[in-house]
Amino acid sequence: MTGPILKLNGIDEGILVSLETKLSGADLPERVYKCITNLFPNFSIDESLTIPSLGAAKEQIINSSNLSMATFLEQLHKQRILDTALDSMSQNLKSDESHFHISRQAALSGKISFNLPGEFPLGGSIKITLKGDNLEDWIEAATWHSGRDSIPRSINDERSMSESGESSIWI
Repeated sequence: MTGPILKLNGIDEGILVSLETKLSGADLPERVYKCITNLFPNFSIDESLTIPSLGAAKEQIINSSNLSMATFLEQLHKQRILDTALDSMSQNLKSDESHFHISRQAALSGKISFNLPGEFPLGGSIKITLKGDNLEDWIEAATWHSGRDSIPRSINDERSMSESGESSIWI
């Protein structure tokens, strides 16, 4: 019998979680905020942003730090994409920092879709940056699932997806 799943969130675990996205063109700030708060409910809304208007669009960067990963990680478990998350969240891992992008369009419906490097999805993307000591261990723990008891996984192992997003074939 297995015990309860360890619920990580990054807060008080030495992991600084920050995100940023660009608001431009025909983006509706309310929808962009909805995308973000669906996965990061403690994201604070910046009231100083202006609504872009036709012919006068002004690019604005929306960002925040010290976010909880609890809802994000819960969605990874619900969607059963933990191995994809392990690979995507660690693809740009350098020492104590990593970043990855997710689709805003998927986030609008509370889902997570990781962007491949160089991919610019319709509806924009959200860049999430993780910083902290032992970040590699934290990512592996945050994306752990019981299937790894029989088929172990780790960052950059032989089962990792390629940089182009192709899955590894393994038996």
